Amino acid sequence: MKDISMTSHLKNNRRIVLQSILGTSTIALGGMHQILAYAQAPTLITSDKNRPKSPSGTQTGDVNTNSGILWSRSDREAKMWVTWDTTQSFSNPKVISGPYALESTDFTSRVDLRGLPSGQDIFYKVTYEDLKTGAKSQEDIGHFRTSPAQKKSIRFLWSGDTAGQGWGINTDLGGMTIYESMRKLNPDFFIHSGDNIYADGPIKAEVTISEGPLKGMVWKNIVTEEKSKVAETLKEFRGNYRYNMMDENVRRFNSEIAQIWQWDDHEVLNNYSSSKDISADTRYTEKKVPLLVARATRAFLENAPMRWYSQQEEERIYRKISQGPLLDIFVIDMRSYRGGNSYNRQETLNAESQYLGPVQIEWLKTELKNSKAVWKVIASDMPLGLLVEDGKDEQGRMKFEAVANGNGPALGREIEIADILSHIKRQKIRNTVWLTADTHYTAAHYFNPNLAQFSDFDPFWEFMTGPLSSGTFGPNQPDNTFGVEVKFQKAPTDGRINLSPAEGYQFFGDIQIDGKTSELLVDLRDSKGVSLWSTKLQPKFV
Repeated sequence: MKDISMTSHLKNNRRIVLQSILGTSTIALGGMHQILAYAQAPTLITSDKNRPKSPSGTQTGDVNTNSGILWSRSDREAKMWVTWDTTQSFSNPKVISGPYALESTDFTSRVDLRGLPSGQDIFYKVTYEDLKTGAKSQEDIGHFRTSPAQKKSIRFLWSGDTAGQGWGINTDLGGMTIYESMRKLNPDFFIHSGDNIYADGPIKAEVTISEGPLKGMVWKNIVTEEKSKVAETLKEFRGNYRYNMMDENVRRFNSEIAQIWQWDDHEVLNNYSSSKDISADTRYTEKKVPLLVARATRAFLENAPMRWYSQQEEERIYRKISQGPLLDIFVIDMRSYRGGNSYNRQETLNAESQYLGPVQIEWLKTELKNSKAVWKVIASDMPLGLLVEDGKDEQGRMKFEAVANGNGPALGREIEIADILSHIKRQKIRNTVWLTADTHYTAAHYFNPNLAQFSDFDPFWEFMTGPLSSGTFGPNQPDNTFGVEVKFQKAPTDGRINLSPAEGYQFFGDIQIDGKTSELLVDLRDSKGVSLWSTKLQPKFV
């Protein structure tokens, strides 16, 4: 089903862009790292012990047509300096005096680069100046691409679930190599669909695989103090982000590809909600979940390359990011405003059945209606039509973590989703696509009102993928409330769970939108970048 001509067009277009910017005859996909290495001119070397360092590298995020967030972290109290230009030679550099990196933010710092040209490769350098000695760090060189203001082909990736279930950085196997596979595709940006860390997932030095084709293999992890136990303190939550950024593949990817982060549960702890009770969990000495949420939120916001909303609600994660006339991204938050996980079959919308919450729903409806982009991608941290269970309540009823609650009419959290889907139909909002991760396998879901118990909506697609160097699970049971049809899935077939990344069941998604036809091509890819399944969606304009 793969459209070779469209893929070739997008690749050739990207080569032309890089050729005009960099003055080279051709730049192969994946060659940006070599370009950036070339851009780092030799400098006079002072003693490394006197220089600040940026051990977590750099990241960019929430990039649109004229701005983007640039993030880094120092190893000491220092001042951030940023230089950017539209060419790797930095022939016309713009220097920005950045903020101070202090212990209060775990030495992280960020700059909101504004007034950038649209549809442009942006090259940057980050240095830190030691506040005590004046010594400067070596330059960290990076790159990102602003969104086009005109109709121009766009390529982006998405996935989620990084370094979970005890599978950490295994340098014997090259580390988190799926990030390198994604980098080589040279996308315009990447959406991380949540579970950026596993704060509740300690990493041991060795894990012996107990079953399957790799039975007996010893998986060896890099280990750190903060990842040796569940995260409870702010230092430990911060250490989870530091851990992932120790991986060379992750740092290289982060320095070259702009990102859009959202969160889910493992940034705090598994399946957390207001009803979460860890009083019997001996791994935790801190039993107050709201306090863990507060510390986890602080660590997430410090490390996510995202634009903070405003003092009105500075911890708000849901947001819209415009990618030009072809695409708007609507990042929703299914975690922060939900009622407690329950049996999820309430007949009315109330505090128990709330999921996104009224303010976020009104925001989403308004922004979708006002969007002029051809495609409206709703980045969701959980799937809409799969059962995700969360134990049983005191009456012995199954509790649910996501939207679905079993076959039948829209009940519980499904009431909010039904309202959103009906709004999209009534307002004739065309070309909506949902993207998600969470369940640790990859699948394509088509929601068909003709097969649904609740049918007041237009058909749409949801594409699900992941994990990124975590255990593989699934498949989950579908729910017929919204008529989901499983068009494709790849998951363990023999009942096994928590497959090691070494077995290859790691996935990401790839979307290409053609600048001429506005067609949207979806590929679900494995850890090596091989397409497993593909489909092309035609835009609707009436």
